[in-house]
Amino acid sequence: MPRVYISSVIDAPAAKVWDKVRDFNALPRWHPRIRDSRIENGEPSDKVGCVRDFHLQNGDRIREKLLGLSDYDLFCTYAILESPMPLTDYVATLRITPITDGDRTFAEWSADFECAEADAEDLVAGIGANVFQGGFDALKRHFAR
Repeated sequence: MPRVYISSVIDAPAAKVWDKVRDFNALPRWHPRIRDSRIENGEPSDKVGCVRDFHLQNGDRIREKLLGLSDYDLFCTYAILESPMPLTDYVATLRITPITDGDRTFAEWSADFECAEADAEDLVAGIGANVFQGGFDALKRHFAR
């Protein structure tokens, strides 16, 4: 089972970073690769079980289900339901942890999934660089302003 793990330090308090990423429907407001997003059936975007349907900037469509969300532990876990990527059983967690030295944030994003062995290296590299690190880089730029 391939695993992607990316971590980063964001020069902003964890509460502010969490406020930015917490909304399961807010990807277009902070991630540059996401064009639009909506929560199906008009459900609240913090309701465990809700499904977000979104498009990447290139037009690809992805549907994901919120599996867990904690304002206490500052994490959200979700699963991909539909994607153009050649993978299955994808479950990811985005976690925010306060760094008390300097009031910064340690952010980590990880995912496990199944795929053909021939696709694993490219998927791990692409998700790690384009999705996870790309999101962290965008958050760093946002909070540097």
